[in-house]
Amino acid sequence: MAKRLVPLFNRVLVEKIIPSSKTNTGILLPESSTKLNSGKVIAVGPGIHDKEGKIIPIAVKEGDTVLLPEYGGTQVKLNDKEYHLFRDDDILGTLHD
Repeated sequence: MAKRLVPLFNRVLVEKIIPSSKTNTGILLPESSTKLNSGKVIAVGPGIHDKEGKIIPIAVKEGDTVLLPEYGGTQVKLNDKEYHLFRDDDILGTLHD
């Protein structure tokens, strides 16, 4: 279970969302059309300290769907599931329905 890993400082633990390569009607989609690099936030760190010692909180929270950079992050494998650790600054934005 991913809850055992608690990120430190301004790190965010993300599980990448792999979009379906097939539509509901059974049409296979090319890889280029399903290439939105997004993920679900599993856990967040407490934040990073500024020069005065105050904590700057993380901009995202658990359960958010975020837009990720194409490259970067640290791959982490827990219980046969693959996760990625990103810095808060590396996350490009949040996705809303």
